Amino acid sequence: MKLSKFTFDLPENLIAQNPSKERDEAKLMVVHRDSGKIENKKFKNILDYFDEGDVMVLNNTKVFNARLYGRKEKTGARIEVFMLRELNSEMHLWDVLVDPARKIRVGNKLYFGEDDMLVAEVVDNTTSRGRTIRFIHEGTSEELRRILDLLGETPLPKYIKRKPTDDDKDRYQTVYAKHEGAVAAPTAGLHFTPELLKRLELKGIDFAEVTLHVGLGTFRSIEVEDLSKHKMDAEYVKIDKTAAEIVNKAKLANKRVCAVGTTSMRAVETAVSANKLLKPEEGWTNLFIHPPHEFSICNSMITNFHLPKTSLIIMVAAFAGYDLTMEAYKKAIKDKYRFYSYGDAMLII
Repeated sequence: MKLSKFTFDLPENLIAQNPSKERDEAKLMVVHRDSGKIENKKFKNILDYFDEGDVMVLNNTKVFNARLYGRKEKTGARIEVFMLRELNSEMHLWDVLVDPARKIRVGNKLYFGEDDMLVAEVVDNTTSRGRTIRFIHEGTSEELRRILDLLGETPLPKYIKRKPTDDDKDRYQTVYAKHEGAVAAPTAGLHFTPELLKRLELKGIDFAEVTLHVGLGTFRSIEVEDLSKHKMDAEYVKIDKTAAEIVNKAKLANKRVCAVGTTSMRAVETAVSANKLLKPEEGWTNLFIHPPHEFSICNSMITNFHLPKTSLIIMVAAFAGYDLTMEAYKKAIKDKYRFYSYGDAMLII
Protein backbone atom coordinates (compact mmCIF):
# COMPACT_ATOMS: atom_id res chain seq x y z
CA MET A 1 0.00 0.00 0.00
CA LYS A 2 1.36 3.39 -1.03
CA LEU A 3 1.10 6.71 0.82
CA SER A 4 -0.16 8.51 -2.29
CA LYS A 5 -3.35 6.40 -2.20
CA PHE A 6 -4.41 8.37 0.88
CA THR A 7 -4.52 11.75 -0.83
CA PHE A 8 -7.87 13.55 -1.04
CA ASP A 9 -9.05 17.15 -1.27
CA LEU A 10 -10.32 18.32 2.10
CA PRO A 11 -11.98 21.75 2.16
CA GLU A 12 -10.34 23.80 4.91
CA ASN A 13 -13.72 24.87 6.30
CA LEU A 14 -14.39 21.23 7.30
CA ILE A 15 -11.45 21.18 9.75
CA ALA A 16 -13.26 21.82 13.04
CA GLN A 17 -12.02 24.87 14.91
CA ASN A 18 -14.31 24.39 17.92
CA PRO A 19 -16.00 21.42 19.59
CA SER A 20 -19.70 20.73 19.04
CA LYS A 21 -21.98 22.51 21.51
CA GLU A 22 -22.68 19.23 23.33
CA ARG A 23 -20.20 16.35 23.21
CA ASP A 24 -22.70 13.68 22.12
CA GLU A 25 -24.49 15.94 19.60
CA ALA A 26 -21.65 15.53 17.08
CA LYS A 27 -22.50 13.67 13.88
CA LEU A 28 -21.85 9.93 13.74
CA MET A 29 -21.26 8.06 10.49
CA VAL A 30 -21.91 4.33 10.87
CA VAL A 31 -19.98 2.18 8.40
CA HIS A 32 -20.98 -1.49 8.01
CA ARG A 33 -18.03 -3.55 6.81
CA ASP A 34 -20.10 -6.59 5.81
CA SER A 35 -22.63 -4.81 3.57
CA GLY A 36 -20.89 -1.53 2.76
CA LYS A 37 -23.92 0.35 4.10
CA ILE A 38 -23.22 3.86 5.44
CA GLU A 39 -25.61 5.66 7.82
CA ASN A 40 -25.76 9.25 9.13
CA LYS A 41 -26.59 9.47 12.84
CA LYS A 42 -25.83 11.52 15.97
CA PHE A 43 -23.15 10.29 18.35
CA LYS A 44 -25.69 9.66 21.11
CA ASN A 45 -27.30 7.06 18.78
CA ILE A 46 -24.25 4.85 19.43
CA LEU A 47 -26.40 3.14 22.08
CA ASP A 48 -28.35 1.44 19.30
CA TYR A 49 -25.33 -0.51 18.06
CA PHE A 50 -24.23 -2.20 21.30
CA ASP A 51 -25.81 -4.87 23.49
CA GLU A 52 -25.31 -6.48 26.87
CA GLY A 53 -21.87 -8.08 27.19
CA ASP A 54 -20.25 -5.92 24.53
CA VAL A 55 -17.07 -4.06 25.54
CA MET A 56 -15.70 -0.63 24.76
CA VAL A 57 -11.93 -0.14 25.13
CA LEU A 58 -11.24 3.37 26.46
CA ASN A 59 -7.87 5.15 26.49
CA ASN A 60 -7.80 6.89 29.88
CA THR A 61 -4.72 9.03 29.17
CA LYS A 62 -4.92 12.66 30.29
CA VAL A 63 -3.61 15.63 28.31
CA PHE A 64 -1.25 18.00 30.13
CA ASN A 65 -0.52 21.65 29.34
CA ALA A 66 2.31 20.77 27.00
CA ARG A 67 2.82 24.10 25.20
CA LEU A 68 4.98 26.72 26.96
CA TYR A 69 6.27 30.09 25.84
CA GLY A 70 9.63 31.23 27.17
CA ARG A 71 12.29 33.85 26.55
CA LYS A 72 15.82 33.21 25.43
CA GLU A 73 18.57 34.60 27.67
CA LYS A 74 20.21 37.89 26.58
CA THR A 75 18.09 38.43 23.44
CA GLY A 76 14.68 37.93 25.07
CA ALA A 77 13.45 36.23 21.86
CA ARG A 78 10.09 34.48 22.32
CA ILE A 79 10.47 30.69 22.06
CA GLU A 80 7.72 28.09 21.92
CA VAL A 81 8.61 24.94 23.87
CA PHE A 82 6.40 21.91 23.26
CA MET A 83 6.89 19.33 25.99
CA LEU A 84 6.96 15.75 24.71
CA ARG A 85 7.93 13.56 27.65
CA GLU A 86 9.87 13.49 30.88
CA LEU A 87 13.16 11.65 30.47
CA ASN A 88 14.48 11.75 34.04
CA SER A 89 12.31 12.88 36.95
CA GLU A 90 15.20 13.40 39.41
CA MET A 91 17.24 15.53 37.01
CA HIS A 92 14.14 17.25 35.54
CA LEU A 93 15.17 16.33 32.01
CA TRP A 94 12.54 16.66 29.27
CA ASP A 95 12.34 15.84 25.59
CA VAL A 96 10.88 18.92 23.83
CA LEU A 97 10.38 20.62 20.48
CA VAL A 98 11.40 24.27 20.14
CA ASP A 99 10.30 26.91 17.65
CA PRO A 100 12.14 28.72 16.14
CA ALA A 101 14.73 25.97 16.48
CA ARG A 102 17.58 27.76 14.68
CA LYS A 103 17.91 30.16 17.62
CA ILE A 104 18.26 27.48 20.28
CA ARG A 105 21.63 25.87 20.90
CA VAL A 106 23.12 23.65 23.59
CA GLY A 107 23.98 25.78 26.62
CA ASN A 108 21.23 28.37 26.05
CA LYS A 109 19.00 29.19 28.99
CA LEU A 110 15.24 29.74 28.65
CA TYR A 111 13.13 31.72 31.12
CA PHE A 112 9.43 31.12 31.75
CA GLY A 113 6.72 33.08 33.55
CA GLU A 114 6.68 36.41 35.32
CA ASP A 115 9.82 37.18 37.32
CA ASP A 116 11.48 34.19 35.64
CA MET A 117 9.48 31.72 37.70
CA LEU A 118 11.19 28.81 35.94
CA VAL A 119 14.53 28.44 34.15
CA ALA A 120 15.67 25.66 31.82
CA GLU A 121 18.98 24.91 30.16
CA VAL A 122 19.33 23.23 26.74
CA VAL A 123 21.59 20.19 27.19
CA ASP A 124 21.30 18.33 23.86
CA ASN A 125 20.05 18.46 20.27
CA THR A 126 17.90 15.45 19.33
CA THR A 127 16.41 16.34 15.92
CA SER A 128 16.17 19.49 13.79
CA ARG A 129 13.53 20.87 16.17
CA GLY A 130 14.08 18.52 19.07
CA ARG A 131 16.03 19.38 22.20
CA THR A 132 16.64 17.92 25.63
CA ILE A 133 16.24 20.55 28.34
CA ARG A 134 16.92 20.47 32.07
CA PHE A 135 14.71 22.54 34.34
CA ILE A 136 16.73 24.22 37.09
CA HIS A 137 14.36 23.40 39.90
CA GLU A 138 15.12 22.19 43.43
CA GLY A 139 11.71 20.67 44.17
CA THR A 140 10.24 17.29 43.26
CA SER A 141 9.06 16.18 39.84
CA GLU A 142 5.46 16.57 41.04
CA GLU A 143 6.11 20.16 42.14
CA LEU A 144 7.72 20.94 38.79
CA ARG A 145 4.71 19.50 36.96
CA ARG A 146 2.40 21.79 38.94
CA ILE A 147 4.46 24.79 37.85
CA LEU A 148 4.48 23.58 34.23
CA ASP A 149 0.71 23.13 34.38
CA LEU A 150 0.36 26.71 35.63
CA LEU A 151 2.64 28.16 32.94
CA GLY A 152 1.58 25.95 30.04
CA GLU A 153 -1.49 26.03 27.82
CA THR A 154 -3.79 23.39 26.33
CA PRO A 155 -1.82 21.90 23.40
CA LEU A 156 -4.40 22.40 20.66
CA PRO A 157 -3.11 21.19 17.28
CA LYS A 158 -1.68 23.85 14.97
CA TYR A 159 -4.51 23.46 12.46
CA ILE A 160 -6.87 24.98 15.04
CA LYS A 161 -6.22 28.60 14.15
CA ARG A 162 -7.01 30.24 17.47
CA LYS A 163 -5.66 30.56 20.98
CA PRO A 164 -6.86 28.03 23.58
CA THR A 165 -9.62 29.17 25.92
CA ASP A 166 -10.69 28.04 29.39
CA ASP A 167 -13.35 25.93 27.66
CA ASP A 168 -10.62 23.94 25.89
CA LYS A 169 -9.20 22.80 29.25
CA ASP A 170 -12.39 20.77 29.65
CA ARG A 171 -13.33 19.94 26.06
CA TYR A 172 -9.86 18.82 24.88
CA GLN A 173 -10.01 16.06 27.50
CA THR A 174 -12.17 12.94 27.71
CA VAL A 175 -14.55 12.77 30.67
CA TYR A 176 -12.77 9.56 31.76
CA ALA A 177 -9.19 10.92 31.57
CA LYS A 178 -7.11 9.72 34.55
CA HIS A 179 -3.39 9.30 33.90
CA GLU A 180 -1.52 12.42 32.80
CA GLY A 181 1.01 12.06 30.01
CA ALA A 182 -0.56 12.82 26.61
CA VAL A 183 0.29 15.83 24.45
CA ALA A 184 -2.82 15.29 22.32
CA ALA A 185 -6.29 14.03 23.19
CA PRO A 186 -7.54 10.57 22.16
CA THR A 187 -10.20 12.39 20.19
CA ALA A 188 -12.75 9.63 19.50
CA GLY A 189 -13.44 9.64 23.23
CA LEU A 190 -14.23 13.36 23.34
CA HIS A 191 -17.82 12.60 22.26
CA PHE A 192 -18.76 10.68 25.41
CA THR A 193 -20.63 12.37 28.25
CA PRO A 194 -21.01 10.95 31.78
CA GLU A 195 -24.72 10.48 31.00
CA LEU A 196 -24.03 8.53 27.80
CA LEU A 197 -21.51 6.32 29.57
CA LYS A 198 -24.09 5.63 32.29
CA ARG A 199 -26.75 4.73 29.70
CA LEU A 200 -24.31 2.33 28.02
CA GLU A 201 -23.49 0.81 31.40
CA LEU A 202 -27.20 0.34 32.22
CA LYS A 203 -27.62 -1.45 28.89
CA GLY A 204 -24.94 -3.93 29.99
CA ILE A 205 -21.93 -2.65 28.06
CA ASP A 206 -18.61 -3.13 29.87
CA PHE A 207 -15.61 -0.81 29.73
CA ALA A 208 -11.97 -1.83 29.60
CA GLU A 209 -9.57 1.01 30.35
CA VAL A 210 -6.11 1.07 28.83
CA THR A 211 -3.49 3.83 28.77
CA LEU A 212 -1.58 5.04 25.74
CA HIS A 213 0.04 8.44 26.18
CA VAL A 214 -0.50 10.08 22.82
CA GLY A 215 2.72 11.67 21.55
CA LEU A 216 3.55 13.58 18.41
CA GLY A 217 4.57 10.32 16.74
CA THR A 218 0.89 9.64 16.07
CA PHE A 219 0.73 12.82 14.01
CA ARG A 220 4.21 13.01 12.54
CA SER A 221 4.08 13.29 8.76
CA ILE A 222 4.92 10.17 6.76
CA GLU A 223 7.84 10.83 4.41
CA VAL A 224 8.02 7.49 2.60
CA GLU A 225 5.83 6.25 -0.25
CA ASP A 226 6.19 2.61 0.81
CA LEU A 227 4.22 2.42 4.07
CA SER A 228 6.13 -0.66 5.25
CA LYS A 229 9.21 1.56 5.62
CA HIS A 230 7.60 4.17 7.93
CA LYS A 231 8.88 4.16 11.53
CA MET A 232 6.54 5.37 14.28
CA ASP A 233 7.83 7.20 17.36
CA ALA A 234 7.39 5.12 20.52
CA GLU A 235 4.53 5.90 22.90
CA TYR A 236 4.00 4.60 26.45
CA VAL A 237 1.31 1.93 26.81
CA LYS A 238 -0.15 0.13 29.81
CA ILE A 239 -2.81 -2.59 29.88
CA ASP A 240 -3.58 -4.17 33.24
CA LYS A 241 -4.90 -7.62 34.05
CA THR A 242 -8.43 -6.38 34.71
CA ALA A 243 -8.74 -4.76 31.27
CA ALA A 244 -7.39 -7.89 29.58
CA GLU A 245 -9.89 -10.10 31.42
CA ILE A 246 -12.85 -7.87 30.47
CA VAL A 247 -11.86 -7.87 26.80
CA ASN A 248 -11.11 -11.60 26.63
CA LYS A 249 -14.41 -12.55 28.28
CA ALA A 250 -16.27 -10.65 25.54
CA LYS A 251 -14.05 -12.04 22.78
CA LEU A 252 -14.60 -15.63 23.89
CA ALA A 253 -18.36 -15.01 24.00
CA ASN A 254 -18.27 -13.58 20.43
CA LYS A 255 -19.44 -10.19 21.65
CA ARG A 256 -18.61 -6.84 20.11
CA VAL A 257 -15.27 -5.42 21.30
CA CYS A 258 -14.95 -1.79 20.23
CA ALA A 259 -11.75 0.25 20.25
CA VAL A 260 -12.64 3.83 21.12
CA GLY A 261 -10.06 5.58 18.97
CA THR A 262 -6.95 4.69 17.02
CA THR A 263 -4.85 4.92 20.19
CA SER A 264 -6.94 2.26 21.97
CA MET A 265 -6.60 0.09 18.87
CA ARG A 266 -2.81 0.53 18.81
CA ALA A 267 -2.63 -0.29 22.50
CA VAL A 268 -4.50 -3.60 22.28
CA GLU A 269 -2.88 -4.66 19.00
CA THR A 270 0.48 -4.23 20.76
CA ALA A 271 -0.47 -6.76 23.43
CA VAL A 272 -1.72 -9.84 21.57
CA SER A 273 -0.98 -13.24 23.09
CA ALA A 274 -0.05 -16.35 21.10
CA ASN A 275 -3.68 -17.52 21.19
CA LYS A 276 -4.95 -14.13 19.88
CA LEU A 277 -6.19 -12.84 23.23
CA LEU A 278 -5.30 -9.61 25.03
CA LYS A 279 -2.49 -9.84 27.56
CA PRO A 280 -1.34 -7.35 30.24
CA GLU A 281 1.40 -5.06 28.95
CA GLU A 282 3.49 -2.11 30.09
CA GLY A 283 6.19 -0.45 28.05
CA TRP A 284 6.55 1.35 24.74
CA THR A 285 4.92 0.73 21.39
CA ASN A 286 5.99 1.90 17.95
CA LEU A 287 3.41 -0.25 16.16
CA PHE A 288 2.34 1.26 12.84
CA ILE A 289 -0.88 -0.33 11.59
CA HIS A 290 -1.30 -0.18 7.82
CA PRO A 291 -2.92 -2.38 5.16
CA PRO A 292 -2.73 -5.32 5.18
CA HIS A 293 -3.09 -5.97 8.91
CA GLU A 294 -4.83 -8.83 10.68
CA PHE A 295 -6.64 -7.37 13.69
CA SER A 296 -6.68 -9.73 16.67
CA ILE A 297 -8.62 -8.04 19.46
CA CYS A 298 -11.32 -5.57 18.38
CA ASN A 299 -14.09 -6.17 15.84
CA SER A 300 -15.43 -2.60 15.84
CA MET A 301 -13.96 0.85 16.17
CA ILE A 302 -14.94 4.46 16.87
CA THR A 303 -12.74 7.12 15.33
CA ASN A 304 -12.83 10.73 14.17
CA PHE A 305 -12.24 11.88 10.58
CA HIS A 306 -8.56 12.33 9.85
CA LEU A 307 -6.38 14.38 7.55
CA PRO A 308 -4.98 12.99 4.27
CA LYS A 309 -1.79 10.91 4.30
CA THR A 310 -1.72 10.46 8.09
CA SER A 311 -1.07 7.27 10.06
CA LEU A 312 -4.61 7.61 11.42
CA ILE A 313 -6.57 7.33 8.17
CA ILE A 314 -4.17 4.57 7.11
CA MET A 315 -5.10 2.56 10.23
CA VAL A 316 -8.81 3.14 9.53
CA ALA A 317 -8.31 1.79 5.99
CA ALA A 318 -6.54 -1.26 7.39
CA PHE A 319 -9.60 -1.95 9.58
CA ALA A 320 -12.51 -0.96 7.31
CA GLY A 321 -10.90 -1.75 3.96
CA TYR A 322 -9.35 0.81 1.65
CA ASP A 323 -12.25 1.20 -0.82
CA LEU A 324 -14.95 1.47 1.86
CA THR A 325 -12.85 3.97 3.82
CA MET A 326 -12.35 6.24 0.85
CA GLU A 327 -16.03 5.98 -0.06
CA ALA A 328 -16.95 6.96 3.52
CA TYR A 329 -14.58 9.93 3.42
CA LYS A 330 -16.00 11.07 0.09
CA LYS A 331 -19.47 10.98 1.63
CA ALA A 332 -18.22 12.76 4.77
CA ILE A 333 -16.95 15.67 2.67
CA LYS A 334 -20.18 15.77 0.62
CA ASP A 335 -22.32 15.72 3.79
CA LYS A 336 -20.09 18.30 5.49
CA TYR A 337 -18.86 16.21 8.41
CA ARG A 338 -16.34 18.07 10.55
CA PHE A 339 -12.80 16.69 10.54
CA TYR A 340 -10.09 16.01 13.09
CA SER A 341 -9.78 16.57 16.84
CA TYR A 342 -12.93 18.62 17.45
CA GLY A 343 -14.76 17.03 14.52
CA ASP A 344 -17.40 14.34 14.08
CA ALA A 345 -17.12 10.59 14.56
CA MET A 346 -17.29 7.33 12.64
CA LEU A 347 -18.36 3.93 13.99
CA ILE A 348 -17.01 1.00 11.98
CA ILE A 349 -18.80 -2.28 12.68
